[in-house]
Amino acid sequence: MGKKTIIPIGPYHPLLEEPEFFKLYCDGETVVDMVWETGYNHRGIEKICESKTFEQVFYVVERICGICSTSHPFAYANAVESIPGIEIPLRAKYIRTLIGELERIHSHLLWVGLAGHFLGYNTVFMWAWKYREPVLDMFEMITGNRNSYAMFTIGGVRRDIDSERAGKLFKVLDEAEKKINLLIGAVMDDPVIHARLKGVGTLTAKDIHDFGAVGPTARASGVDIDVRRDDPYAAYDLVNWKVITAQAGDVFAKAEVRLLEMLESIKIIRQCLDFLQKNPEGEIKAKVREIPAGIGIGHAEAPRGEVFHFVKSDGGNSPIRHKIRAPSYTCIPTFRRSCIGGTISDAAIATAAVDPCYCCTERMSQAYDFRTGKKLYNAADLIRLSQQKTEEIKKQLHKR
Repeated sequence: MGKKTIIPIGPYHPLLEEPEFFKLYCDGETVVDMVWETGYNHRGIEKICESKTFEQVFYVVERICGICSTSHPFAYANAVESIPGIEIPLRAKYIRTLIGELERIHSHLLWVGLAGHFLGYNTVFMWAWKYREPVLDMFEMITGNRNSYAMFTIGGVRRDIDSERAGKLFKVLDEAEKKINLLIGAVMDDPVIHARLKGVGTLTAKDIHDFGAVGPTARASGVDIDVRRDDPYAAYDLVNWKVITAQAGDVFAKAEVRLLEMLESIKIIRQCLDFLQKNPEGEIKAKVREIPAGIGIGHAEAPRGEVFHFVKSDGGNSPIRHKIRAPSYTCIPTFRRSCIGGTISDAAIATAAVDPCYCCTERMSQAYDFRTGKKLYNAADLIRLSQQKTEEIKKQLHKR
């Protein structure tokens, strides 16, 4: 083996839309080792949520990530509502599902566009982002916003979708579907994309289990998991759709899964709109007086995979503990299998293939005194302090 060359990617790099640092150890063009460093974007979201009311937390968590601005409120709502056992109205279930699937389409289109850009295939980039516009238009018609929709509330949703608006959404969806089908055909049939992505960044089913990877990253390796089917929430058990999987586990398979998932999302959205048109009456929010003491765990199938929210209540107006685990937290480390042994150029697209969201994933790794620069706690210390705090809260709850 020749002399190793270190190639840094980040923390600021054209490939990364957020600050993150990858260090590639290379022997010639071959990546022989790789290190990932996090912590450039830590915002203390979980701690901030503990100072907000249960209702205010929705506005915080939907800003964890602009692309996942419904996924986090979805999981958070499921967590909080599980504490008192709230059953949301049927109409709210369909509206929540519709919003979640619109987000899946716009997220997958964004990923496809960026993938084309990373490959130097900017035609795909321009097509994908152009065809994403009608999806964002639908969000604006429903919520008034193209991102950060502020739709979810404890017990249901904030805004209804009447029959007239549902009819307009049907028309926009029909046009969007035509464009998305054109894009899918162009990508799936392009021999250059096949040559560039097949056999690159391959993850086996064992790799998925070893790292606990989720979402399209797992399904592209033949691991048939999806929270929407495996632990249904909202209206996912009331509509017909199927989980998309592939077997190859390479970057092309990940693209294939995301492209075909958009067609399933369109199928789900149509069924939701059909229900709302045929059933124009109904409550959109359950009456919720308070959140009692207890623990709630909620999850949802975000475009990138399963997202968890853990919420603990002492019976007051705010969560006393709020922990979040986004899908990228388990998907990003798979680079240890997908990138090592490949080339430098393949490492970039293999890392991007899991659709990493770094602002969802950020964790504090060390704490310093900003006045003296002295290190106060390392990662192990922070975990120990967190566990101690959890035990103290448990004891307080038992005393009550």
